[in-house]
Amino acid sequence: MPSSYTVRSRARERNGVLSRPEFMSLNHQPGRGGGVGAPCERRGSARRPGQIKQQTSQQSEEPTESGSKDRREAGRMPEEDCMQLNPSFKGIAMNSLLAIDICLSKRMGVCACTSSSWGGCRSMVALLALTGHGITWIVGTIVCLTRSNTLAGQEVLVNLLLALILDVMTVAGVQRLVKRRGPWEMTPGFLDYVAMDIYSFPAAHASRAAMVSKFLLSHLVLAVPLRILLVLWAFLVSLSQVLLGKHHLTDMVCGFALGMLHFSLMETVWLSSNTCQTLISISTLSWSPFY
Repeated sequence: MPSSYTVRSRARERNGVLSRPEFMSLNHQPGRGGGVGAPCERRGSARRPGQIKQQTSQQSEEPTESGSKDRREAGRMPEEDCMQLNPSFKGIAMNSLLAIDICLSKRMGVCACTSSSWGGCRSMVALLALTGHGITWIVGTIVCLTRSNTLAGQEVLVNLLLALILDVMTVAGVQRLVKRRGPWEMTPGFLDYVAMDIYSFPAAHASRAAMVSKFLLSHLVLAVPLRILLVLWAFLVSLSQVLLGKHHLTDMVCGFALGMLHFSLMETVWLSSNTCQTLISISTLSWSPFY
């Protein structure tokens, strides 16, 4: 039979063993949460405040990271701006040509206003430009057509009238598509609105002058001095719009090319004398097909 001393010493050793951390779960009775794992859950719950602090710190860091990311994205330039910072050779060449065109056109606009270097010649240059206006040529062609008595003359005048209408409509359509302003952005006049010559590209005066001069040189018998004067007139009328600050140099060049294109087109669809007589009869309401 063991003595009471040995029993107490064994109980003391057992209590000391059970007081170790790895045996702490044996000292707690299972509660309603069920099982031996309840103390572990309590210990886990005891560590939750630190975890909550870490989670809150991580959550507080996430908005700052997202905010800095948004700021970096906002600080980035758009894609087209980045493309402009590294343009191609074609883009550099085009931008350089446009810059030279604008600079030269502004320098040549010496009659843009009365305070310009050639402001005293503005009225004379404007009168020269009026001789190449679309309304002037259309009205003049109709007047000449009403006074013409020969079939050959009426044939030439009818085709010229159709060429003028084609030129006005084509130039107005291209100007509406491009919508380029002049170097000095002059306000269009009343006749310009009537002829739909509002924008800068292409130059309507240059197109009309080139087409009319080529048309008259091809279908009229003129002396050499008159032929030279006609070519000089076409050049001066085209240049007058640049001097007045309404068109760029590239507008004048493209206008010349478009006028030559109109002439070639009219030569391809040239109306015969009989067709012209029929059109004249219909327009004057004197067409009698039953007689």
